[in-house]
Amino acid sequence: MEYVTPKSASEASQALSQEGAFALAGGTDLLVKLKTRFVSPSVIVDIKHIPNIMTIKQSAEGWWIGAATPCAEIVEHDSLSKDWPGVVEALSLIGSTQIQGRATLGGNLCNASPAADSIPALIAAGATCVISGQVKEREEPVEKIVTAPGVTTLGKGEFIIGFKLPIPKNRSGDAYLRLIPRSEMDIAVVGAGVSLSLSEDGKIEAIRVALGAIAPTQVLLSGLEDIFIGKEPNDDAIQKLVSLAEKACKPIKDKRGTIEYRTKIAGVLAKRAFGIALKRANNY
Repeated sequence: MEYVTPKSASEASQALSQEGAFALAGGTDLLVKLKTRFVSPSVIVDIKHIPNIMTIKQSAEGWWIGAATPCAEIVEHDSLSKDWPGVVEALSLIGSTQIQGRATLGGNLCNASPAADSIPALIAAGATCVISGQVKEREEPVEKIVTAPGVTTLGKGEFIIGFKLPIPKNRSGDAYLRLIPRSEMDIAVVGAGVSLSLSEDGKIEAIRVALGAIAPTQVLLSGLEDIFIGKEPNDDAIQKLVSLAEKACKPIKDKRGTIEYRTKIAGVLAKRAFGIALKRANNY
């Protein structure tokens, strides 16, 4: 097995185009798969030496989060936490303190688990991925990356170099909630991310709700515009949100919960996350 440390995105793309090549960022997923012999790489490509892949930057256009930035560093970033508390909350729930010192945003997405915590929060926030490849860079919304458990749309030689988040408008807020069987260090039974913004008169101008662990991939709810946009939130609208969340569910049955239980919890968490995001928007 070969180990390489490219110093540029183009070098990394070339190395990753080889048969049996795997990208290494934090390694919290890859090392487990190596130990259990789930994968047998011919080449491990350590992408951490590429410029800007481990940085957090704010500009007039928005936020940049390098794909190999450790979760712990993101969680401790005060300005990002103020703008996108829901995204930061999601990252703070990944693994233990030790894991967060290594785990990365790019790895959590590319592992493509239906229960990944960061993905619903990123989708709700309208985040996009910057993908480096052999020919050129391209951008894709986060919701377009995962197509099935363990499967992404990334082509041969492609890897995520970073994420872009917009600067929130005034009176915006987001939130992420999950349910797990234990108090910590478990995967989500259901996860729910909500992002919304309000007009000066308290009417909803934009809203995105994404659910995790309720289908083979994360689900961005559709049909919210007719319910919320241009209107003040009320109990009837929130109940319609609950119904949409429940209808979107196509979960599995396992030791963490039945299909009926996961479906019920999806509506509950969507409602609660909406309430938190709304409160934050009113205070932002």
